[in-house]
Amino acid sequence: MKRQLLAGRFGPDDHVDVTVGADEQRTYLQLVIGEKSLDHGLGGALTTLKKIGVFPSEIGIDLLVLAAHVHAADTRISRAEQSQDSWTREIRLVVPVSDPARWSAAALTLKKSLDFLTGDRWTIGFRARPARFATIAQAAPPSLIVLPFDSVSLFSGGLDSLIGAIDLLEDGATPLLISHFGEGSISDAQGKLFTGLRKQYAKSSFERLRVGMTFKKGLVADVGSEDSTRGRSFLFFALGVFAGTGLGHRFVLRVPENGLIALNVPLDPLRLGSNSTRTTHPYYMARWNDLLGELGINGEVQNPYWDKTKGEMAAACRNPALLKKLAPDSLSCSSPAKARWLGHGIEHCGYCLPCLIRRAALEAAWGTGSDPTTYTVPDLQAQPLDTRQATGVQVRSFQYAIERLRGKPQLANLLIHKPGSLADEAEHLDELADVYRRGLGEVARLIDGTEAKPS
Repeated sequence: MKRQLLAGRFGPDDHVDVTVGADEQRTYLQLVIGEKSLDHGLGGALTTLKKIGVFPSEIGIDLLVLAAHVHAADTRISRAEQSQDSWTREIRLVVPVSDPARWSAAALTLKKSLDFLTGDRWTIGFRARPARFATIAQAAPPSLIVLPFDSVSLFSGGLDSLIGAIDLLEDGATPLLISHFGEGSISDAQGKLFTGLRKQYAKSSFERLRVGMTFKKGLVADVGSEDSTRGRSFLFFALGVFAGTGLGHRFVLRVPENGLIALNVPLDPLRLGSNSTRTTHPYYMARWNDLLGELGINGEVQNPYWDKTKGEMAAACRNPALLKKLAPDSLSCSSPAKARWLGHGIEHCGYCLPCLIRRAALEAAWGTGSDPTTYTVPDLQAQPLDTRQATGVQVRSFQYAIERLRGKPQLANLLIHKPGSLADEAEHLDELADVYRRGLGEVARLIDGTEAKPS
C-alpha cells in the first residue's frame, strides 16, 4: 500500500510539478479535454446552467473542481489494496483554484468534513489555476428578467427527494433540482420522476441540473477501483452549492432526508465508524455550513426533514395522490441491479436496509398492502430469512436494534451519538433520539412476525 496523491491539471500546457512525499504515489488528474473544454461533467454543468440563466461564481466552480478530485480519489483508490485495515486510506489532494489563500484558510474544515464522511485521512492543498484558466466564471448578462429559482434541492431519484420536490412545488416555490447520476437505473428513476413532476406542475418554471461524473478505471496506475463510494455526497452537495452561487441571492440548499437515515445509528455493535454511512449526518452538514461561511458563499445547507421518519414524510406529503402515483418510479434500493442475477429487471430487492425502511414507511403512511413498489422478495414473512444470506442480514440487525430499545427505550439518547458528534445539535438531542425510536418503530411493525434464522 502507498499514500495516494491526486493533483489536478488544467490543460496540456499545465506542467506544474507537484512534489511527491515519502511512500507516496502521484497521479495527475487532467481536468481539461482538448485545449480548453472542462472534462468530467464540469463543462456540461456550466453549459446546462448557462442555458437557464444561472452563472456560478469562481468559488462555486472551484468547489466543483475540488469535488471532482474527491470523487476521483474515492472511486479509483481501492480500500482493500491501499490501506492497512482494508478501509482507511491516506489521500492527499492538490487542487488548482481561483483563490488559493481563501481555500487554504478553509482546509481544516474540509479535512474534518471528509475524514468524518469517508473514514479516510485526507490532506488538502491548493495552488493557483494556470493563467489561461484564471477566470472561468461568466458574468450574468444584463437583463430585466429576474431568475425564478428561489431554492435549490437535491433530487436523487429516491423517495425522500421526491417528497421534498413535491412539497416545495405545492408551496408555490420554484426550485432548481440537482441530480447526480452514475448507474443507469438511478438516471432512469430521476428522469421518470422529473417528467412526472413536469406534467403535474406544467405552469411552474422549476428546472433541473443533471450531472454525471465518472473517471476511467486505472486512473491510478496499478491500483484497483473502489465501490464503497462513501464520498459521493460531497459531490452531490458541491453540485448544489455550485449552482446556488449563480442565483444572485442568498440560497438554501435543501437536502431532503428522513431523520432515521440521516442519523444512521449502527444497528449492531459491528457497524461502527464509516461502515455506517454519514452522507447527511448532522455533524457533516454542520461542517458544510462552516465551510460556506469560511469561503464567503452566501448560502446554507438544510435538511428540512431531520425530525421526521420516512413514514411521517410520506404521510405528510403535500400532494399524497401524486406521491402514490410517482412512488413506484422512485429508487431506494442500495443495489437494484442485483435483481438481474435472478432474471428480473431493475427493481427493489426488498431486504436491504433502505428497502426495509422504505417498506416500513409506506406501510405506516398508507396501510398494509398499499405499497405499489415491486420487490424481489415480495413477502418478508413467507419463509424464514437465513442470516447467512443477504435476504436475512438486515432484518436480523433491525431485530437486534429493536429489542435493545424495547427493554430500555432511554438507550436511544445514548445510541444516537454512535455515528458521530452531535455537539452542534445539543438543543435537539431529545428530538433526535425520539425520531430514532419512531423510525425503528415503523420497521418493527413491518417485520413483526418475520423470522430471521441466525447462522
